[in-house]
Amino acid sequence: MRRYLRVVVLCLACGFCSLLYAFSQLAVSLEEGAGGGSGKPQAAAASWLAGGGRGAGRGAGSAGPAAHPGRSDRYSLKMQPVEEVHLAVVACGERLEETLTMLKSALIFSIKPLQFHIFAEDQLHDSFKGILNSWSFLQTFNYSLYPITFPSENAAEWKKLFKPCASQRLFLPLILKEVDSLLYVDTDILFLRPVDDIWSLLKKFNSTQIAAMAPEHEEPRIGWYNRFARHPYYGKTGVNSGVMLMNMTRMRRKYFKNDMTSVRLRWGDILMPLLKKYKLNITWGDQDLLNIIFFHNPESLFVFPCQWNYRPDHCIYGSNCQEAEEEGIFILHGNRGVYHDDKQPAFRAIYEALRNCSFEDDNIHSLLKPLELELQKTVHTYCGKIYKIFIKQLTKSIQDRYDRPPKER
Repeated sequence: MRRYLRVVVLCLACGFCSLLYAFSQLAVSLEEGAGGGSGKPQAAAASWLAGGGRGAGRGAGSAGPAAHPGRSDRYSLKMQPVEEVHLAVVACGERLEETLTMLKSALIFSIKPLQFHIFAEDQLHDSFKGILNSWSFLQTFNYSLYPITFPSENAAEWKKLFKPCASQRLFLPLILKEVDSLLYVDTDILFLRPVDDIWSLLKKFNSTQIAAMAPEHEEPRIGWYNRFARHPYYGKTGVNSGVMLMNMTRMRRKYFKNDMTSVRLRWGDILMPLLKKYKLNITWGDQDLLNIIFFHNPESLFVFPCQWNYRPDHCIYGSNCQEAEEEGIFILHGNRGVYHDDKQPAFRAIYEALRNCSFEDDNIHSLLKPLELELQKTVHTYCGKIYKIFIKQLTKSIQDRYDRPPKER
């Protein structure tokens, strides 16, 4: 009898434990259904949410999702790992407004979260922080601020090369050691398509390519390098470094051919010898050094078309960027100060429209109104003829933005 009772008690205990296990599994499945999935994607998302303020910046700061843990699209972030797009810019002197307008254009259209790496003179840091922190409600970006830094033994020489601070871009692979890939742009850049689009070109690099730039000119008859350069340069007309996409891991690892020694040199070892050899022959500073490097290492450069770096030169003497006419202008480069004078009204109009718009949906959607009013003033110029492409491209970009689900805007 006792043995029978023990068997009954044991069976009841096993049944009770089985019920507890079943209820616990049901609770877990319900929780996962409401919370957005398994732990691994959540960890990937969390690394981005906590990613603000990275880097060596003195006064590094962040704005974006980390400040808003209760955001409504938290579910979508947990479902998939989030890839950040890293964007770098160097700002000195009176370039604060231009830089902020560039960053605004990137934020208006981009889809993936953006990590801004801003290298600026000390007196500009507080202004950057004030504006960028006021944009934190966007929840789509983080930023890091860095001081302007050059190798101590040659700092003065690097800083005075071409424009103040411009050569800082040469040292980004050595400063941002934990960043794998990076898009560097000048302050006078405006994005007319998502940054994601040019970022996707990284996947088109072959095994030897480490960076991507656009040609300096498409038309050799008006090219600068092929007519005036006193140093080696890439290709037929050189390359423009105002928009430079970099696989910095490859840049740090590569040994570069050069005309100074038979020994190949790494990125950190080749820059100063190049400057010493060519400093009396270069006009455009760091861009010339990049041209020299890729002249000797042409297999390392991916060349993208002019629509990714559209400049006044493409329409001053005639329209010579066929890709822009066929597909649109993706990135506008207002070099030579054309955003701030009356020489190219089309460039200035699009800059002022982006500078003055806010992030409110209604205002962004009305971005085209001031541009359409400028169209009549510019139709008599070559750049005015291409102006219709500005309008068409911006219309498409804005429409794409509004076609996306609210959580992806």
